[in-house]
Amino acid sequence: MSQPYFSTIHEIITTGHWITDQISLELKEFGITEPQYNVLRILADTQNSPITAQEILEKMVQRSSNITRIVDKLVAKELVTRQLCPTNRRKMDISITATGCELLHRLDEKVKAFHDPFMDNLNQEELQQLKQLIIKLKSNNNA
Repeated sequence: MSQPYFSTIHEIITTGHWITDQISLELKEFGITEPQYNVLRILADTQNSPITAQEILEKMVQRSSNITRIVDKLVAKELVTRQLCPTNRRKMDISITATGCELLHRLDEKVKAFHDPFMDNLNQEELQQLKQLIIKLKSNNNA
């Protein structure tokens, strides 16, 4: 076993979970979970074009089999709408509402405020190197 490899992987995993946990705490005051926030961000990036639950799932940071339940909760909060797709009645079109956009703007500000103290810990060159190393680490993955 390669101890430096597993130690590094452990650091990546624990850092990812720590960031997700901290973001979840920031979102909690708004009654939004991290996966719900992720769905709102995906929908906001669609330029007001509705997308299906499957398309949302493919773009999620952490893919969840609970996508229907996540969307149901966002519909109940009137942050997204869901309608039958006019071209395929087996699909549902999902869009973010104006209320959802307004909330997302406030959530983005909270998330940015969390990240602000860390943004200068690495310079641009170090950030690019870290990104390239992570991409290189995943390079033999066929997924």
